[in-house]
Amino acid sequence: MRRFLVTVFLLAAFAALGVGGWGLWWVYQPLRLPAPTVDLSIDPGTLPRGVAQAVADAGVNVNPDLLYLWFRFSGQDRLIKAGSYELEAGLTPHRLLAKLARGEESLRAVTLIEGWNIRQVRAALSKEEQLKPDTRALADDALMNLLGRPGVHPEGRFYPDTYTYAKGSSDIAILRRAMRAMDKRLAAAWAQRSPSSVVKTPEDALILASIVEKETGKAADRTLVSAVFNNRLRVGMPLQTDPTVIYGMGTAFDGNLRKRDLQADTPWNTYTRPGLPPTPIAMPGKPSLLAAVQPAAGKQLYFVARGDGSSQFSETLDEHNRAVNKFQRGQ
Repeated sequence: MRRFLVTVFLLAAFAALGVGGWGLWWVYQPLRLPAPTVDLSIDPGTLPRGVAQAVADAGVNVNPDLLYLWFRFSGQDRLIKAGSYELEAGLTPHRLLAKLARGEESLRAVTLIEGWNIRQVRAALSKEEQLKPDTRALADDALMNLLGRPGVHPEGRFYPDTYTYAKGSSDIAILRRAMRAMDKRLAAAWAQRSPSSVVKTPEDALILASIVEKETGKAADRTLVSAVFNNRLRVGMPLQTDPTVIYGMGTAFDGNLRKRDLQADTPWNTYTRPGLPPTPIAMPGKPSLLAAVQPAAGKQLYFVARGDGSSQFSETLDEHNRAVNKFQRGQ
């Protein structure tokens, strides 16, 4: 009898070792996926057993009960994080658990470009297939209400940068991050405001920076362009900048700016109205924000494009007319 019991114990021990060995082998074997990559979404509050089932439901050829046992046995089952994941060919149960426990979500990126207006920003977000279009049907005022800025015009309120997001994220999250980034960048620029700048408030600085962004073809010219507009504001001279007219025309602008357009009054026409326009006209980047509050020294009141992306700056109208004849008319 004693020999029988010893034999049974040894067989059970060997079986346990076999199972343990097989389990150790299994967690390092690649899982079979139905495609080179598989999207896996884990909702907040999903328990480990539900996570294992979600993996199987995503098309991965795995026994969810076995996967759940691995989660439990590892001791990391409570570390699994909700999110959107991308499972790639060659992924093992061991690597899968590490990915879920670390929250290694599959990230996408969208870039908002300096000089874009709000229509272009919203169009770019709407084209992101993996971004939930929660704001697509909202009017601009409703959008700003949702962002906690009721009554604020959305133009220029978002900082141009590249933003990463997990698949299935809401576009409102991107806009909220971009808005906070612009708040931070504007505050930093305002804190560095030069005594030579005539802008009175951060709001005015943002508006002027947006004009500098649209008027500058060469980075080195930003502070000089800012100097021109600061000087014009100082002496009460109209800004007379074409990008503000174009902005005021909205979708009616066909690519050609005509004399009648310069004479058609809108709130943004700086030929027909003095001072700064009522809102920014685009998203300025950091260099333009700084240029708006740190204009170059000098009495420049005019500038004209040279044709190579740079501009010629002048202090008097006679100098400006000669520059126009040289660079625009070839005289």
